[in-house]
Amino acid sequence: PPAARRSALRSRKATVTATPISPGISDVISRLRAAGCVFAEDEARLLVDTARTPAELADMVDRRVAGLPLEHVLGWAEFAGRRISVDPGVFVPRRRTELLAREAAALARPGAVVVDLCCGSGAVGVAVAAAVPGVELHAADVDPAAVRCARRNVAAVGGQVYEGDLDAPLPAALAGRVDVLVANAPYVPTDAVGLMPP
Repeated sequence: PPAARRSALRSRKATVTATPISPGISDVISRLRAAGCVFAEDEARLLVDTARTPAELADMVDRRVAGLPLEHVLGWAEFAGRRISVDPGVFVPRRRTELLAREAAALARPGAVVVDLCCGSGAVGVAVAAAVPGVELHAADVDPAAVRCARRNVAAVGGQVYEGDLDAPLPAALAGRVDVLVANAPYVPTDAVGLMPP
């Protein structure tokens, strides 16, 4: 009957539309929007879902409004379908870098030795290791904060992380064994970092 069909269509439409914003986060959205956050609704949902208490939510919103990157506030970034831990001071992996991870994974065969130089959080190497069975992953970065962060991420796929400049800290036993080398090297000159927006 037409009435039943209309009811079914309304029901189907209700499941397709976005989840309504609860009244509890409307203030969060307003604060984020006033601070210039373009995707205030999405960010508010992530903050509300991540915070364990109202006090923690208030602190997270304050840090985001003050200009801290959302991923540093959350403690993670989504990269290649995975949550990658991101600590303050560690470069946030960018979506456009997923292309590098996909290309590297396409070149790697199961059991390949993969090296991720200038690894930052380790996101690229982790994405390759997650996509290709049995990858032996080695990653290196010169920054101690990045190395601490990468160790947590890379441990999830059974890899190793080393602290040092470029390939200097890698084990000598890797010589001649590397199948795929990936690097998303820093591209902002050190002297120019202070000129960048927070």
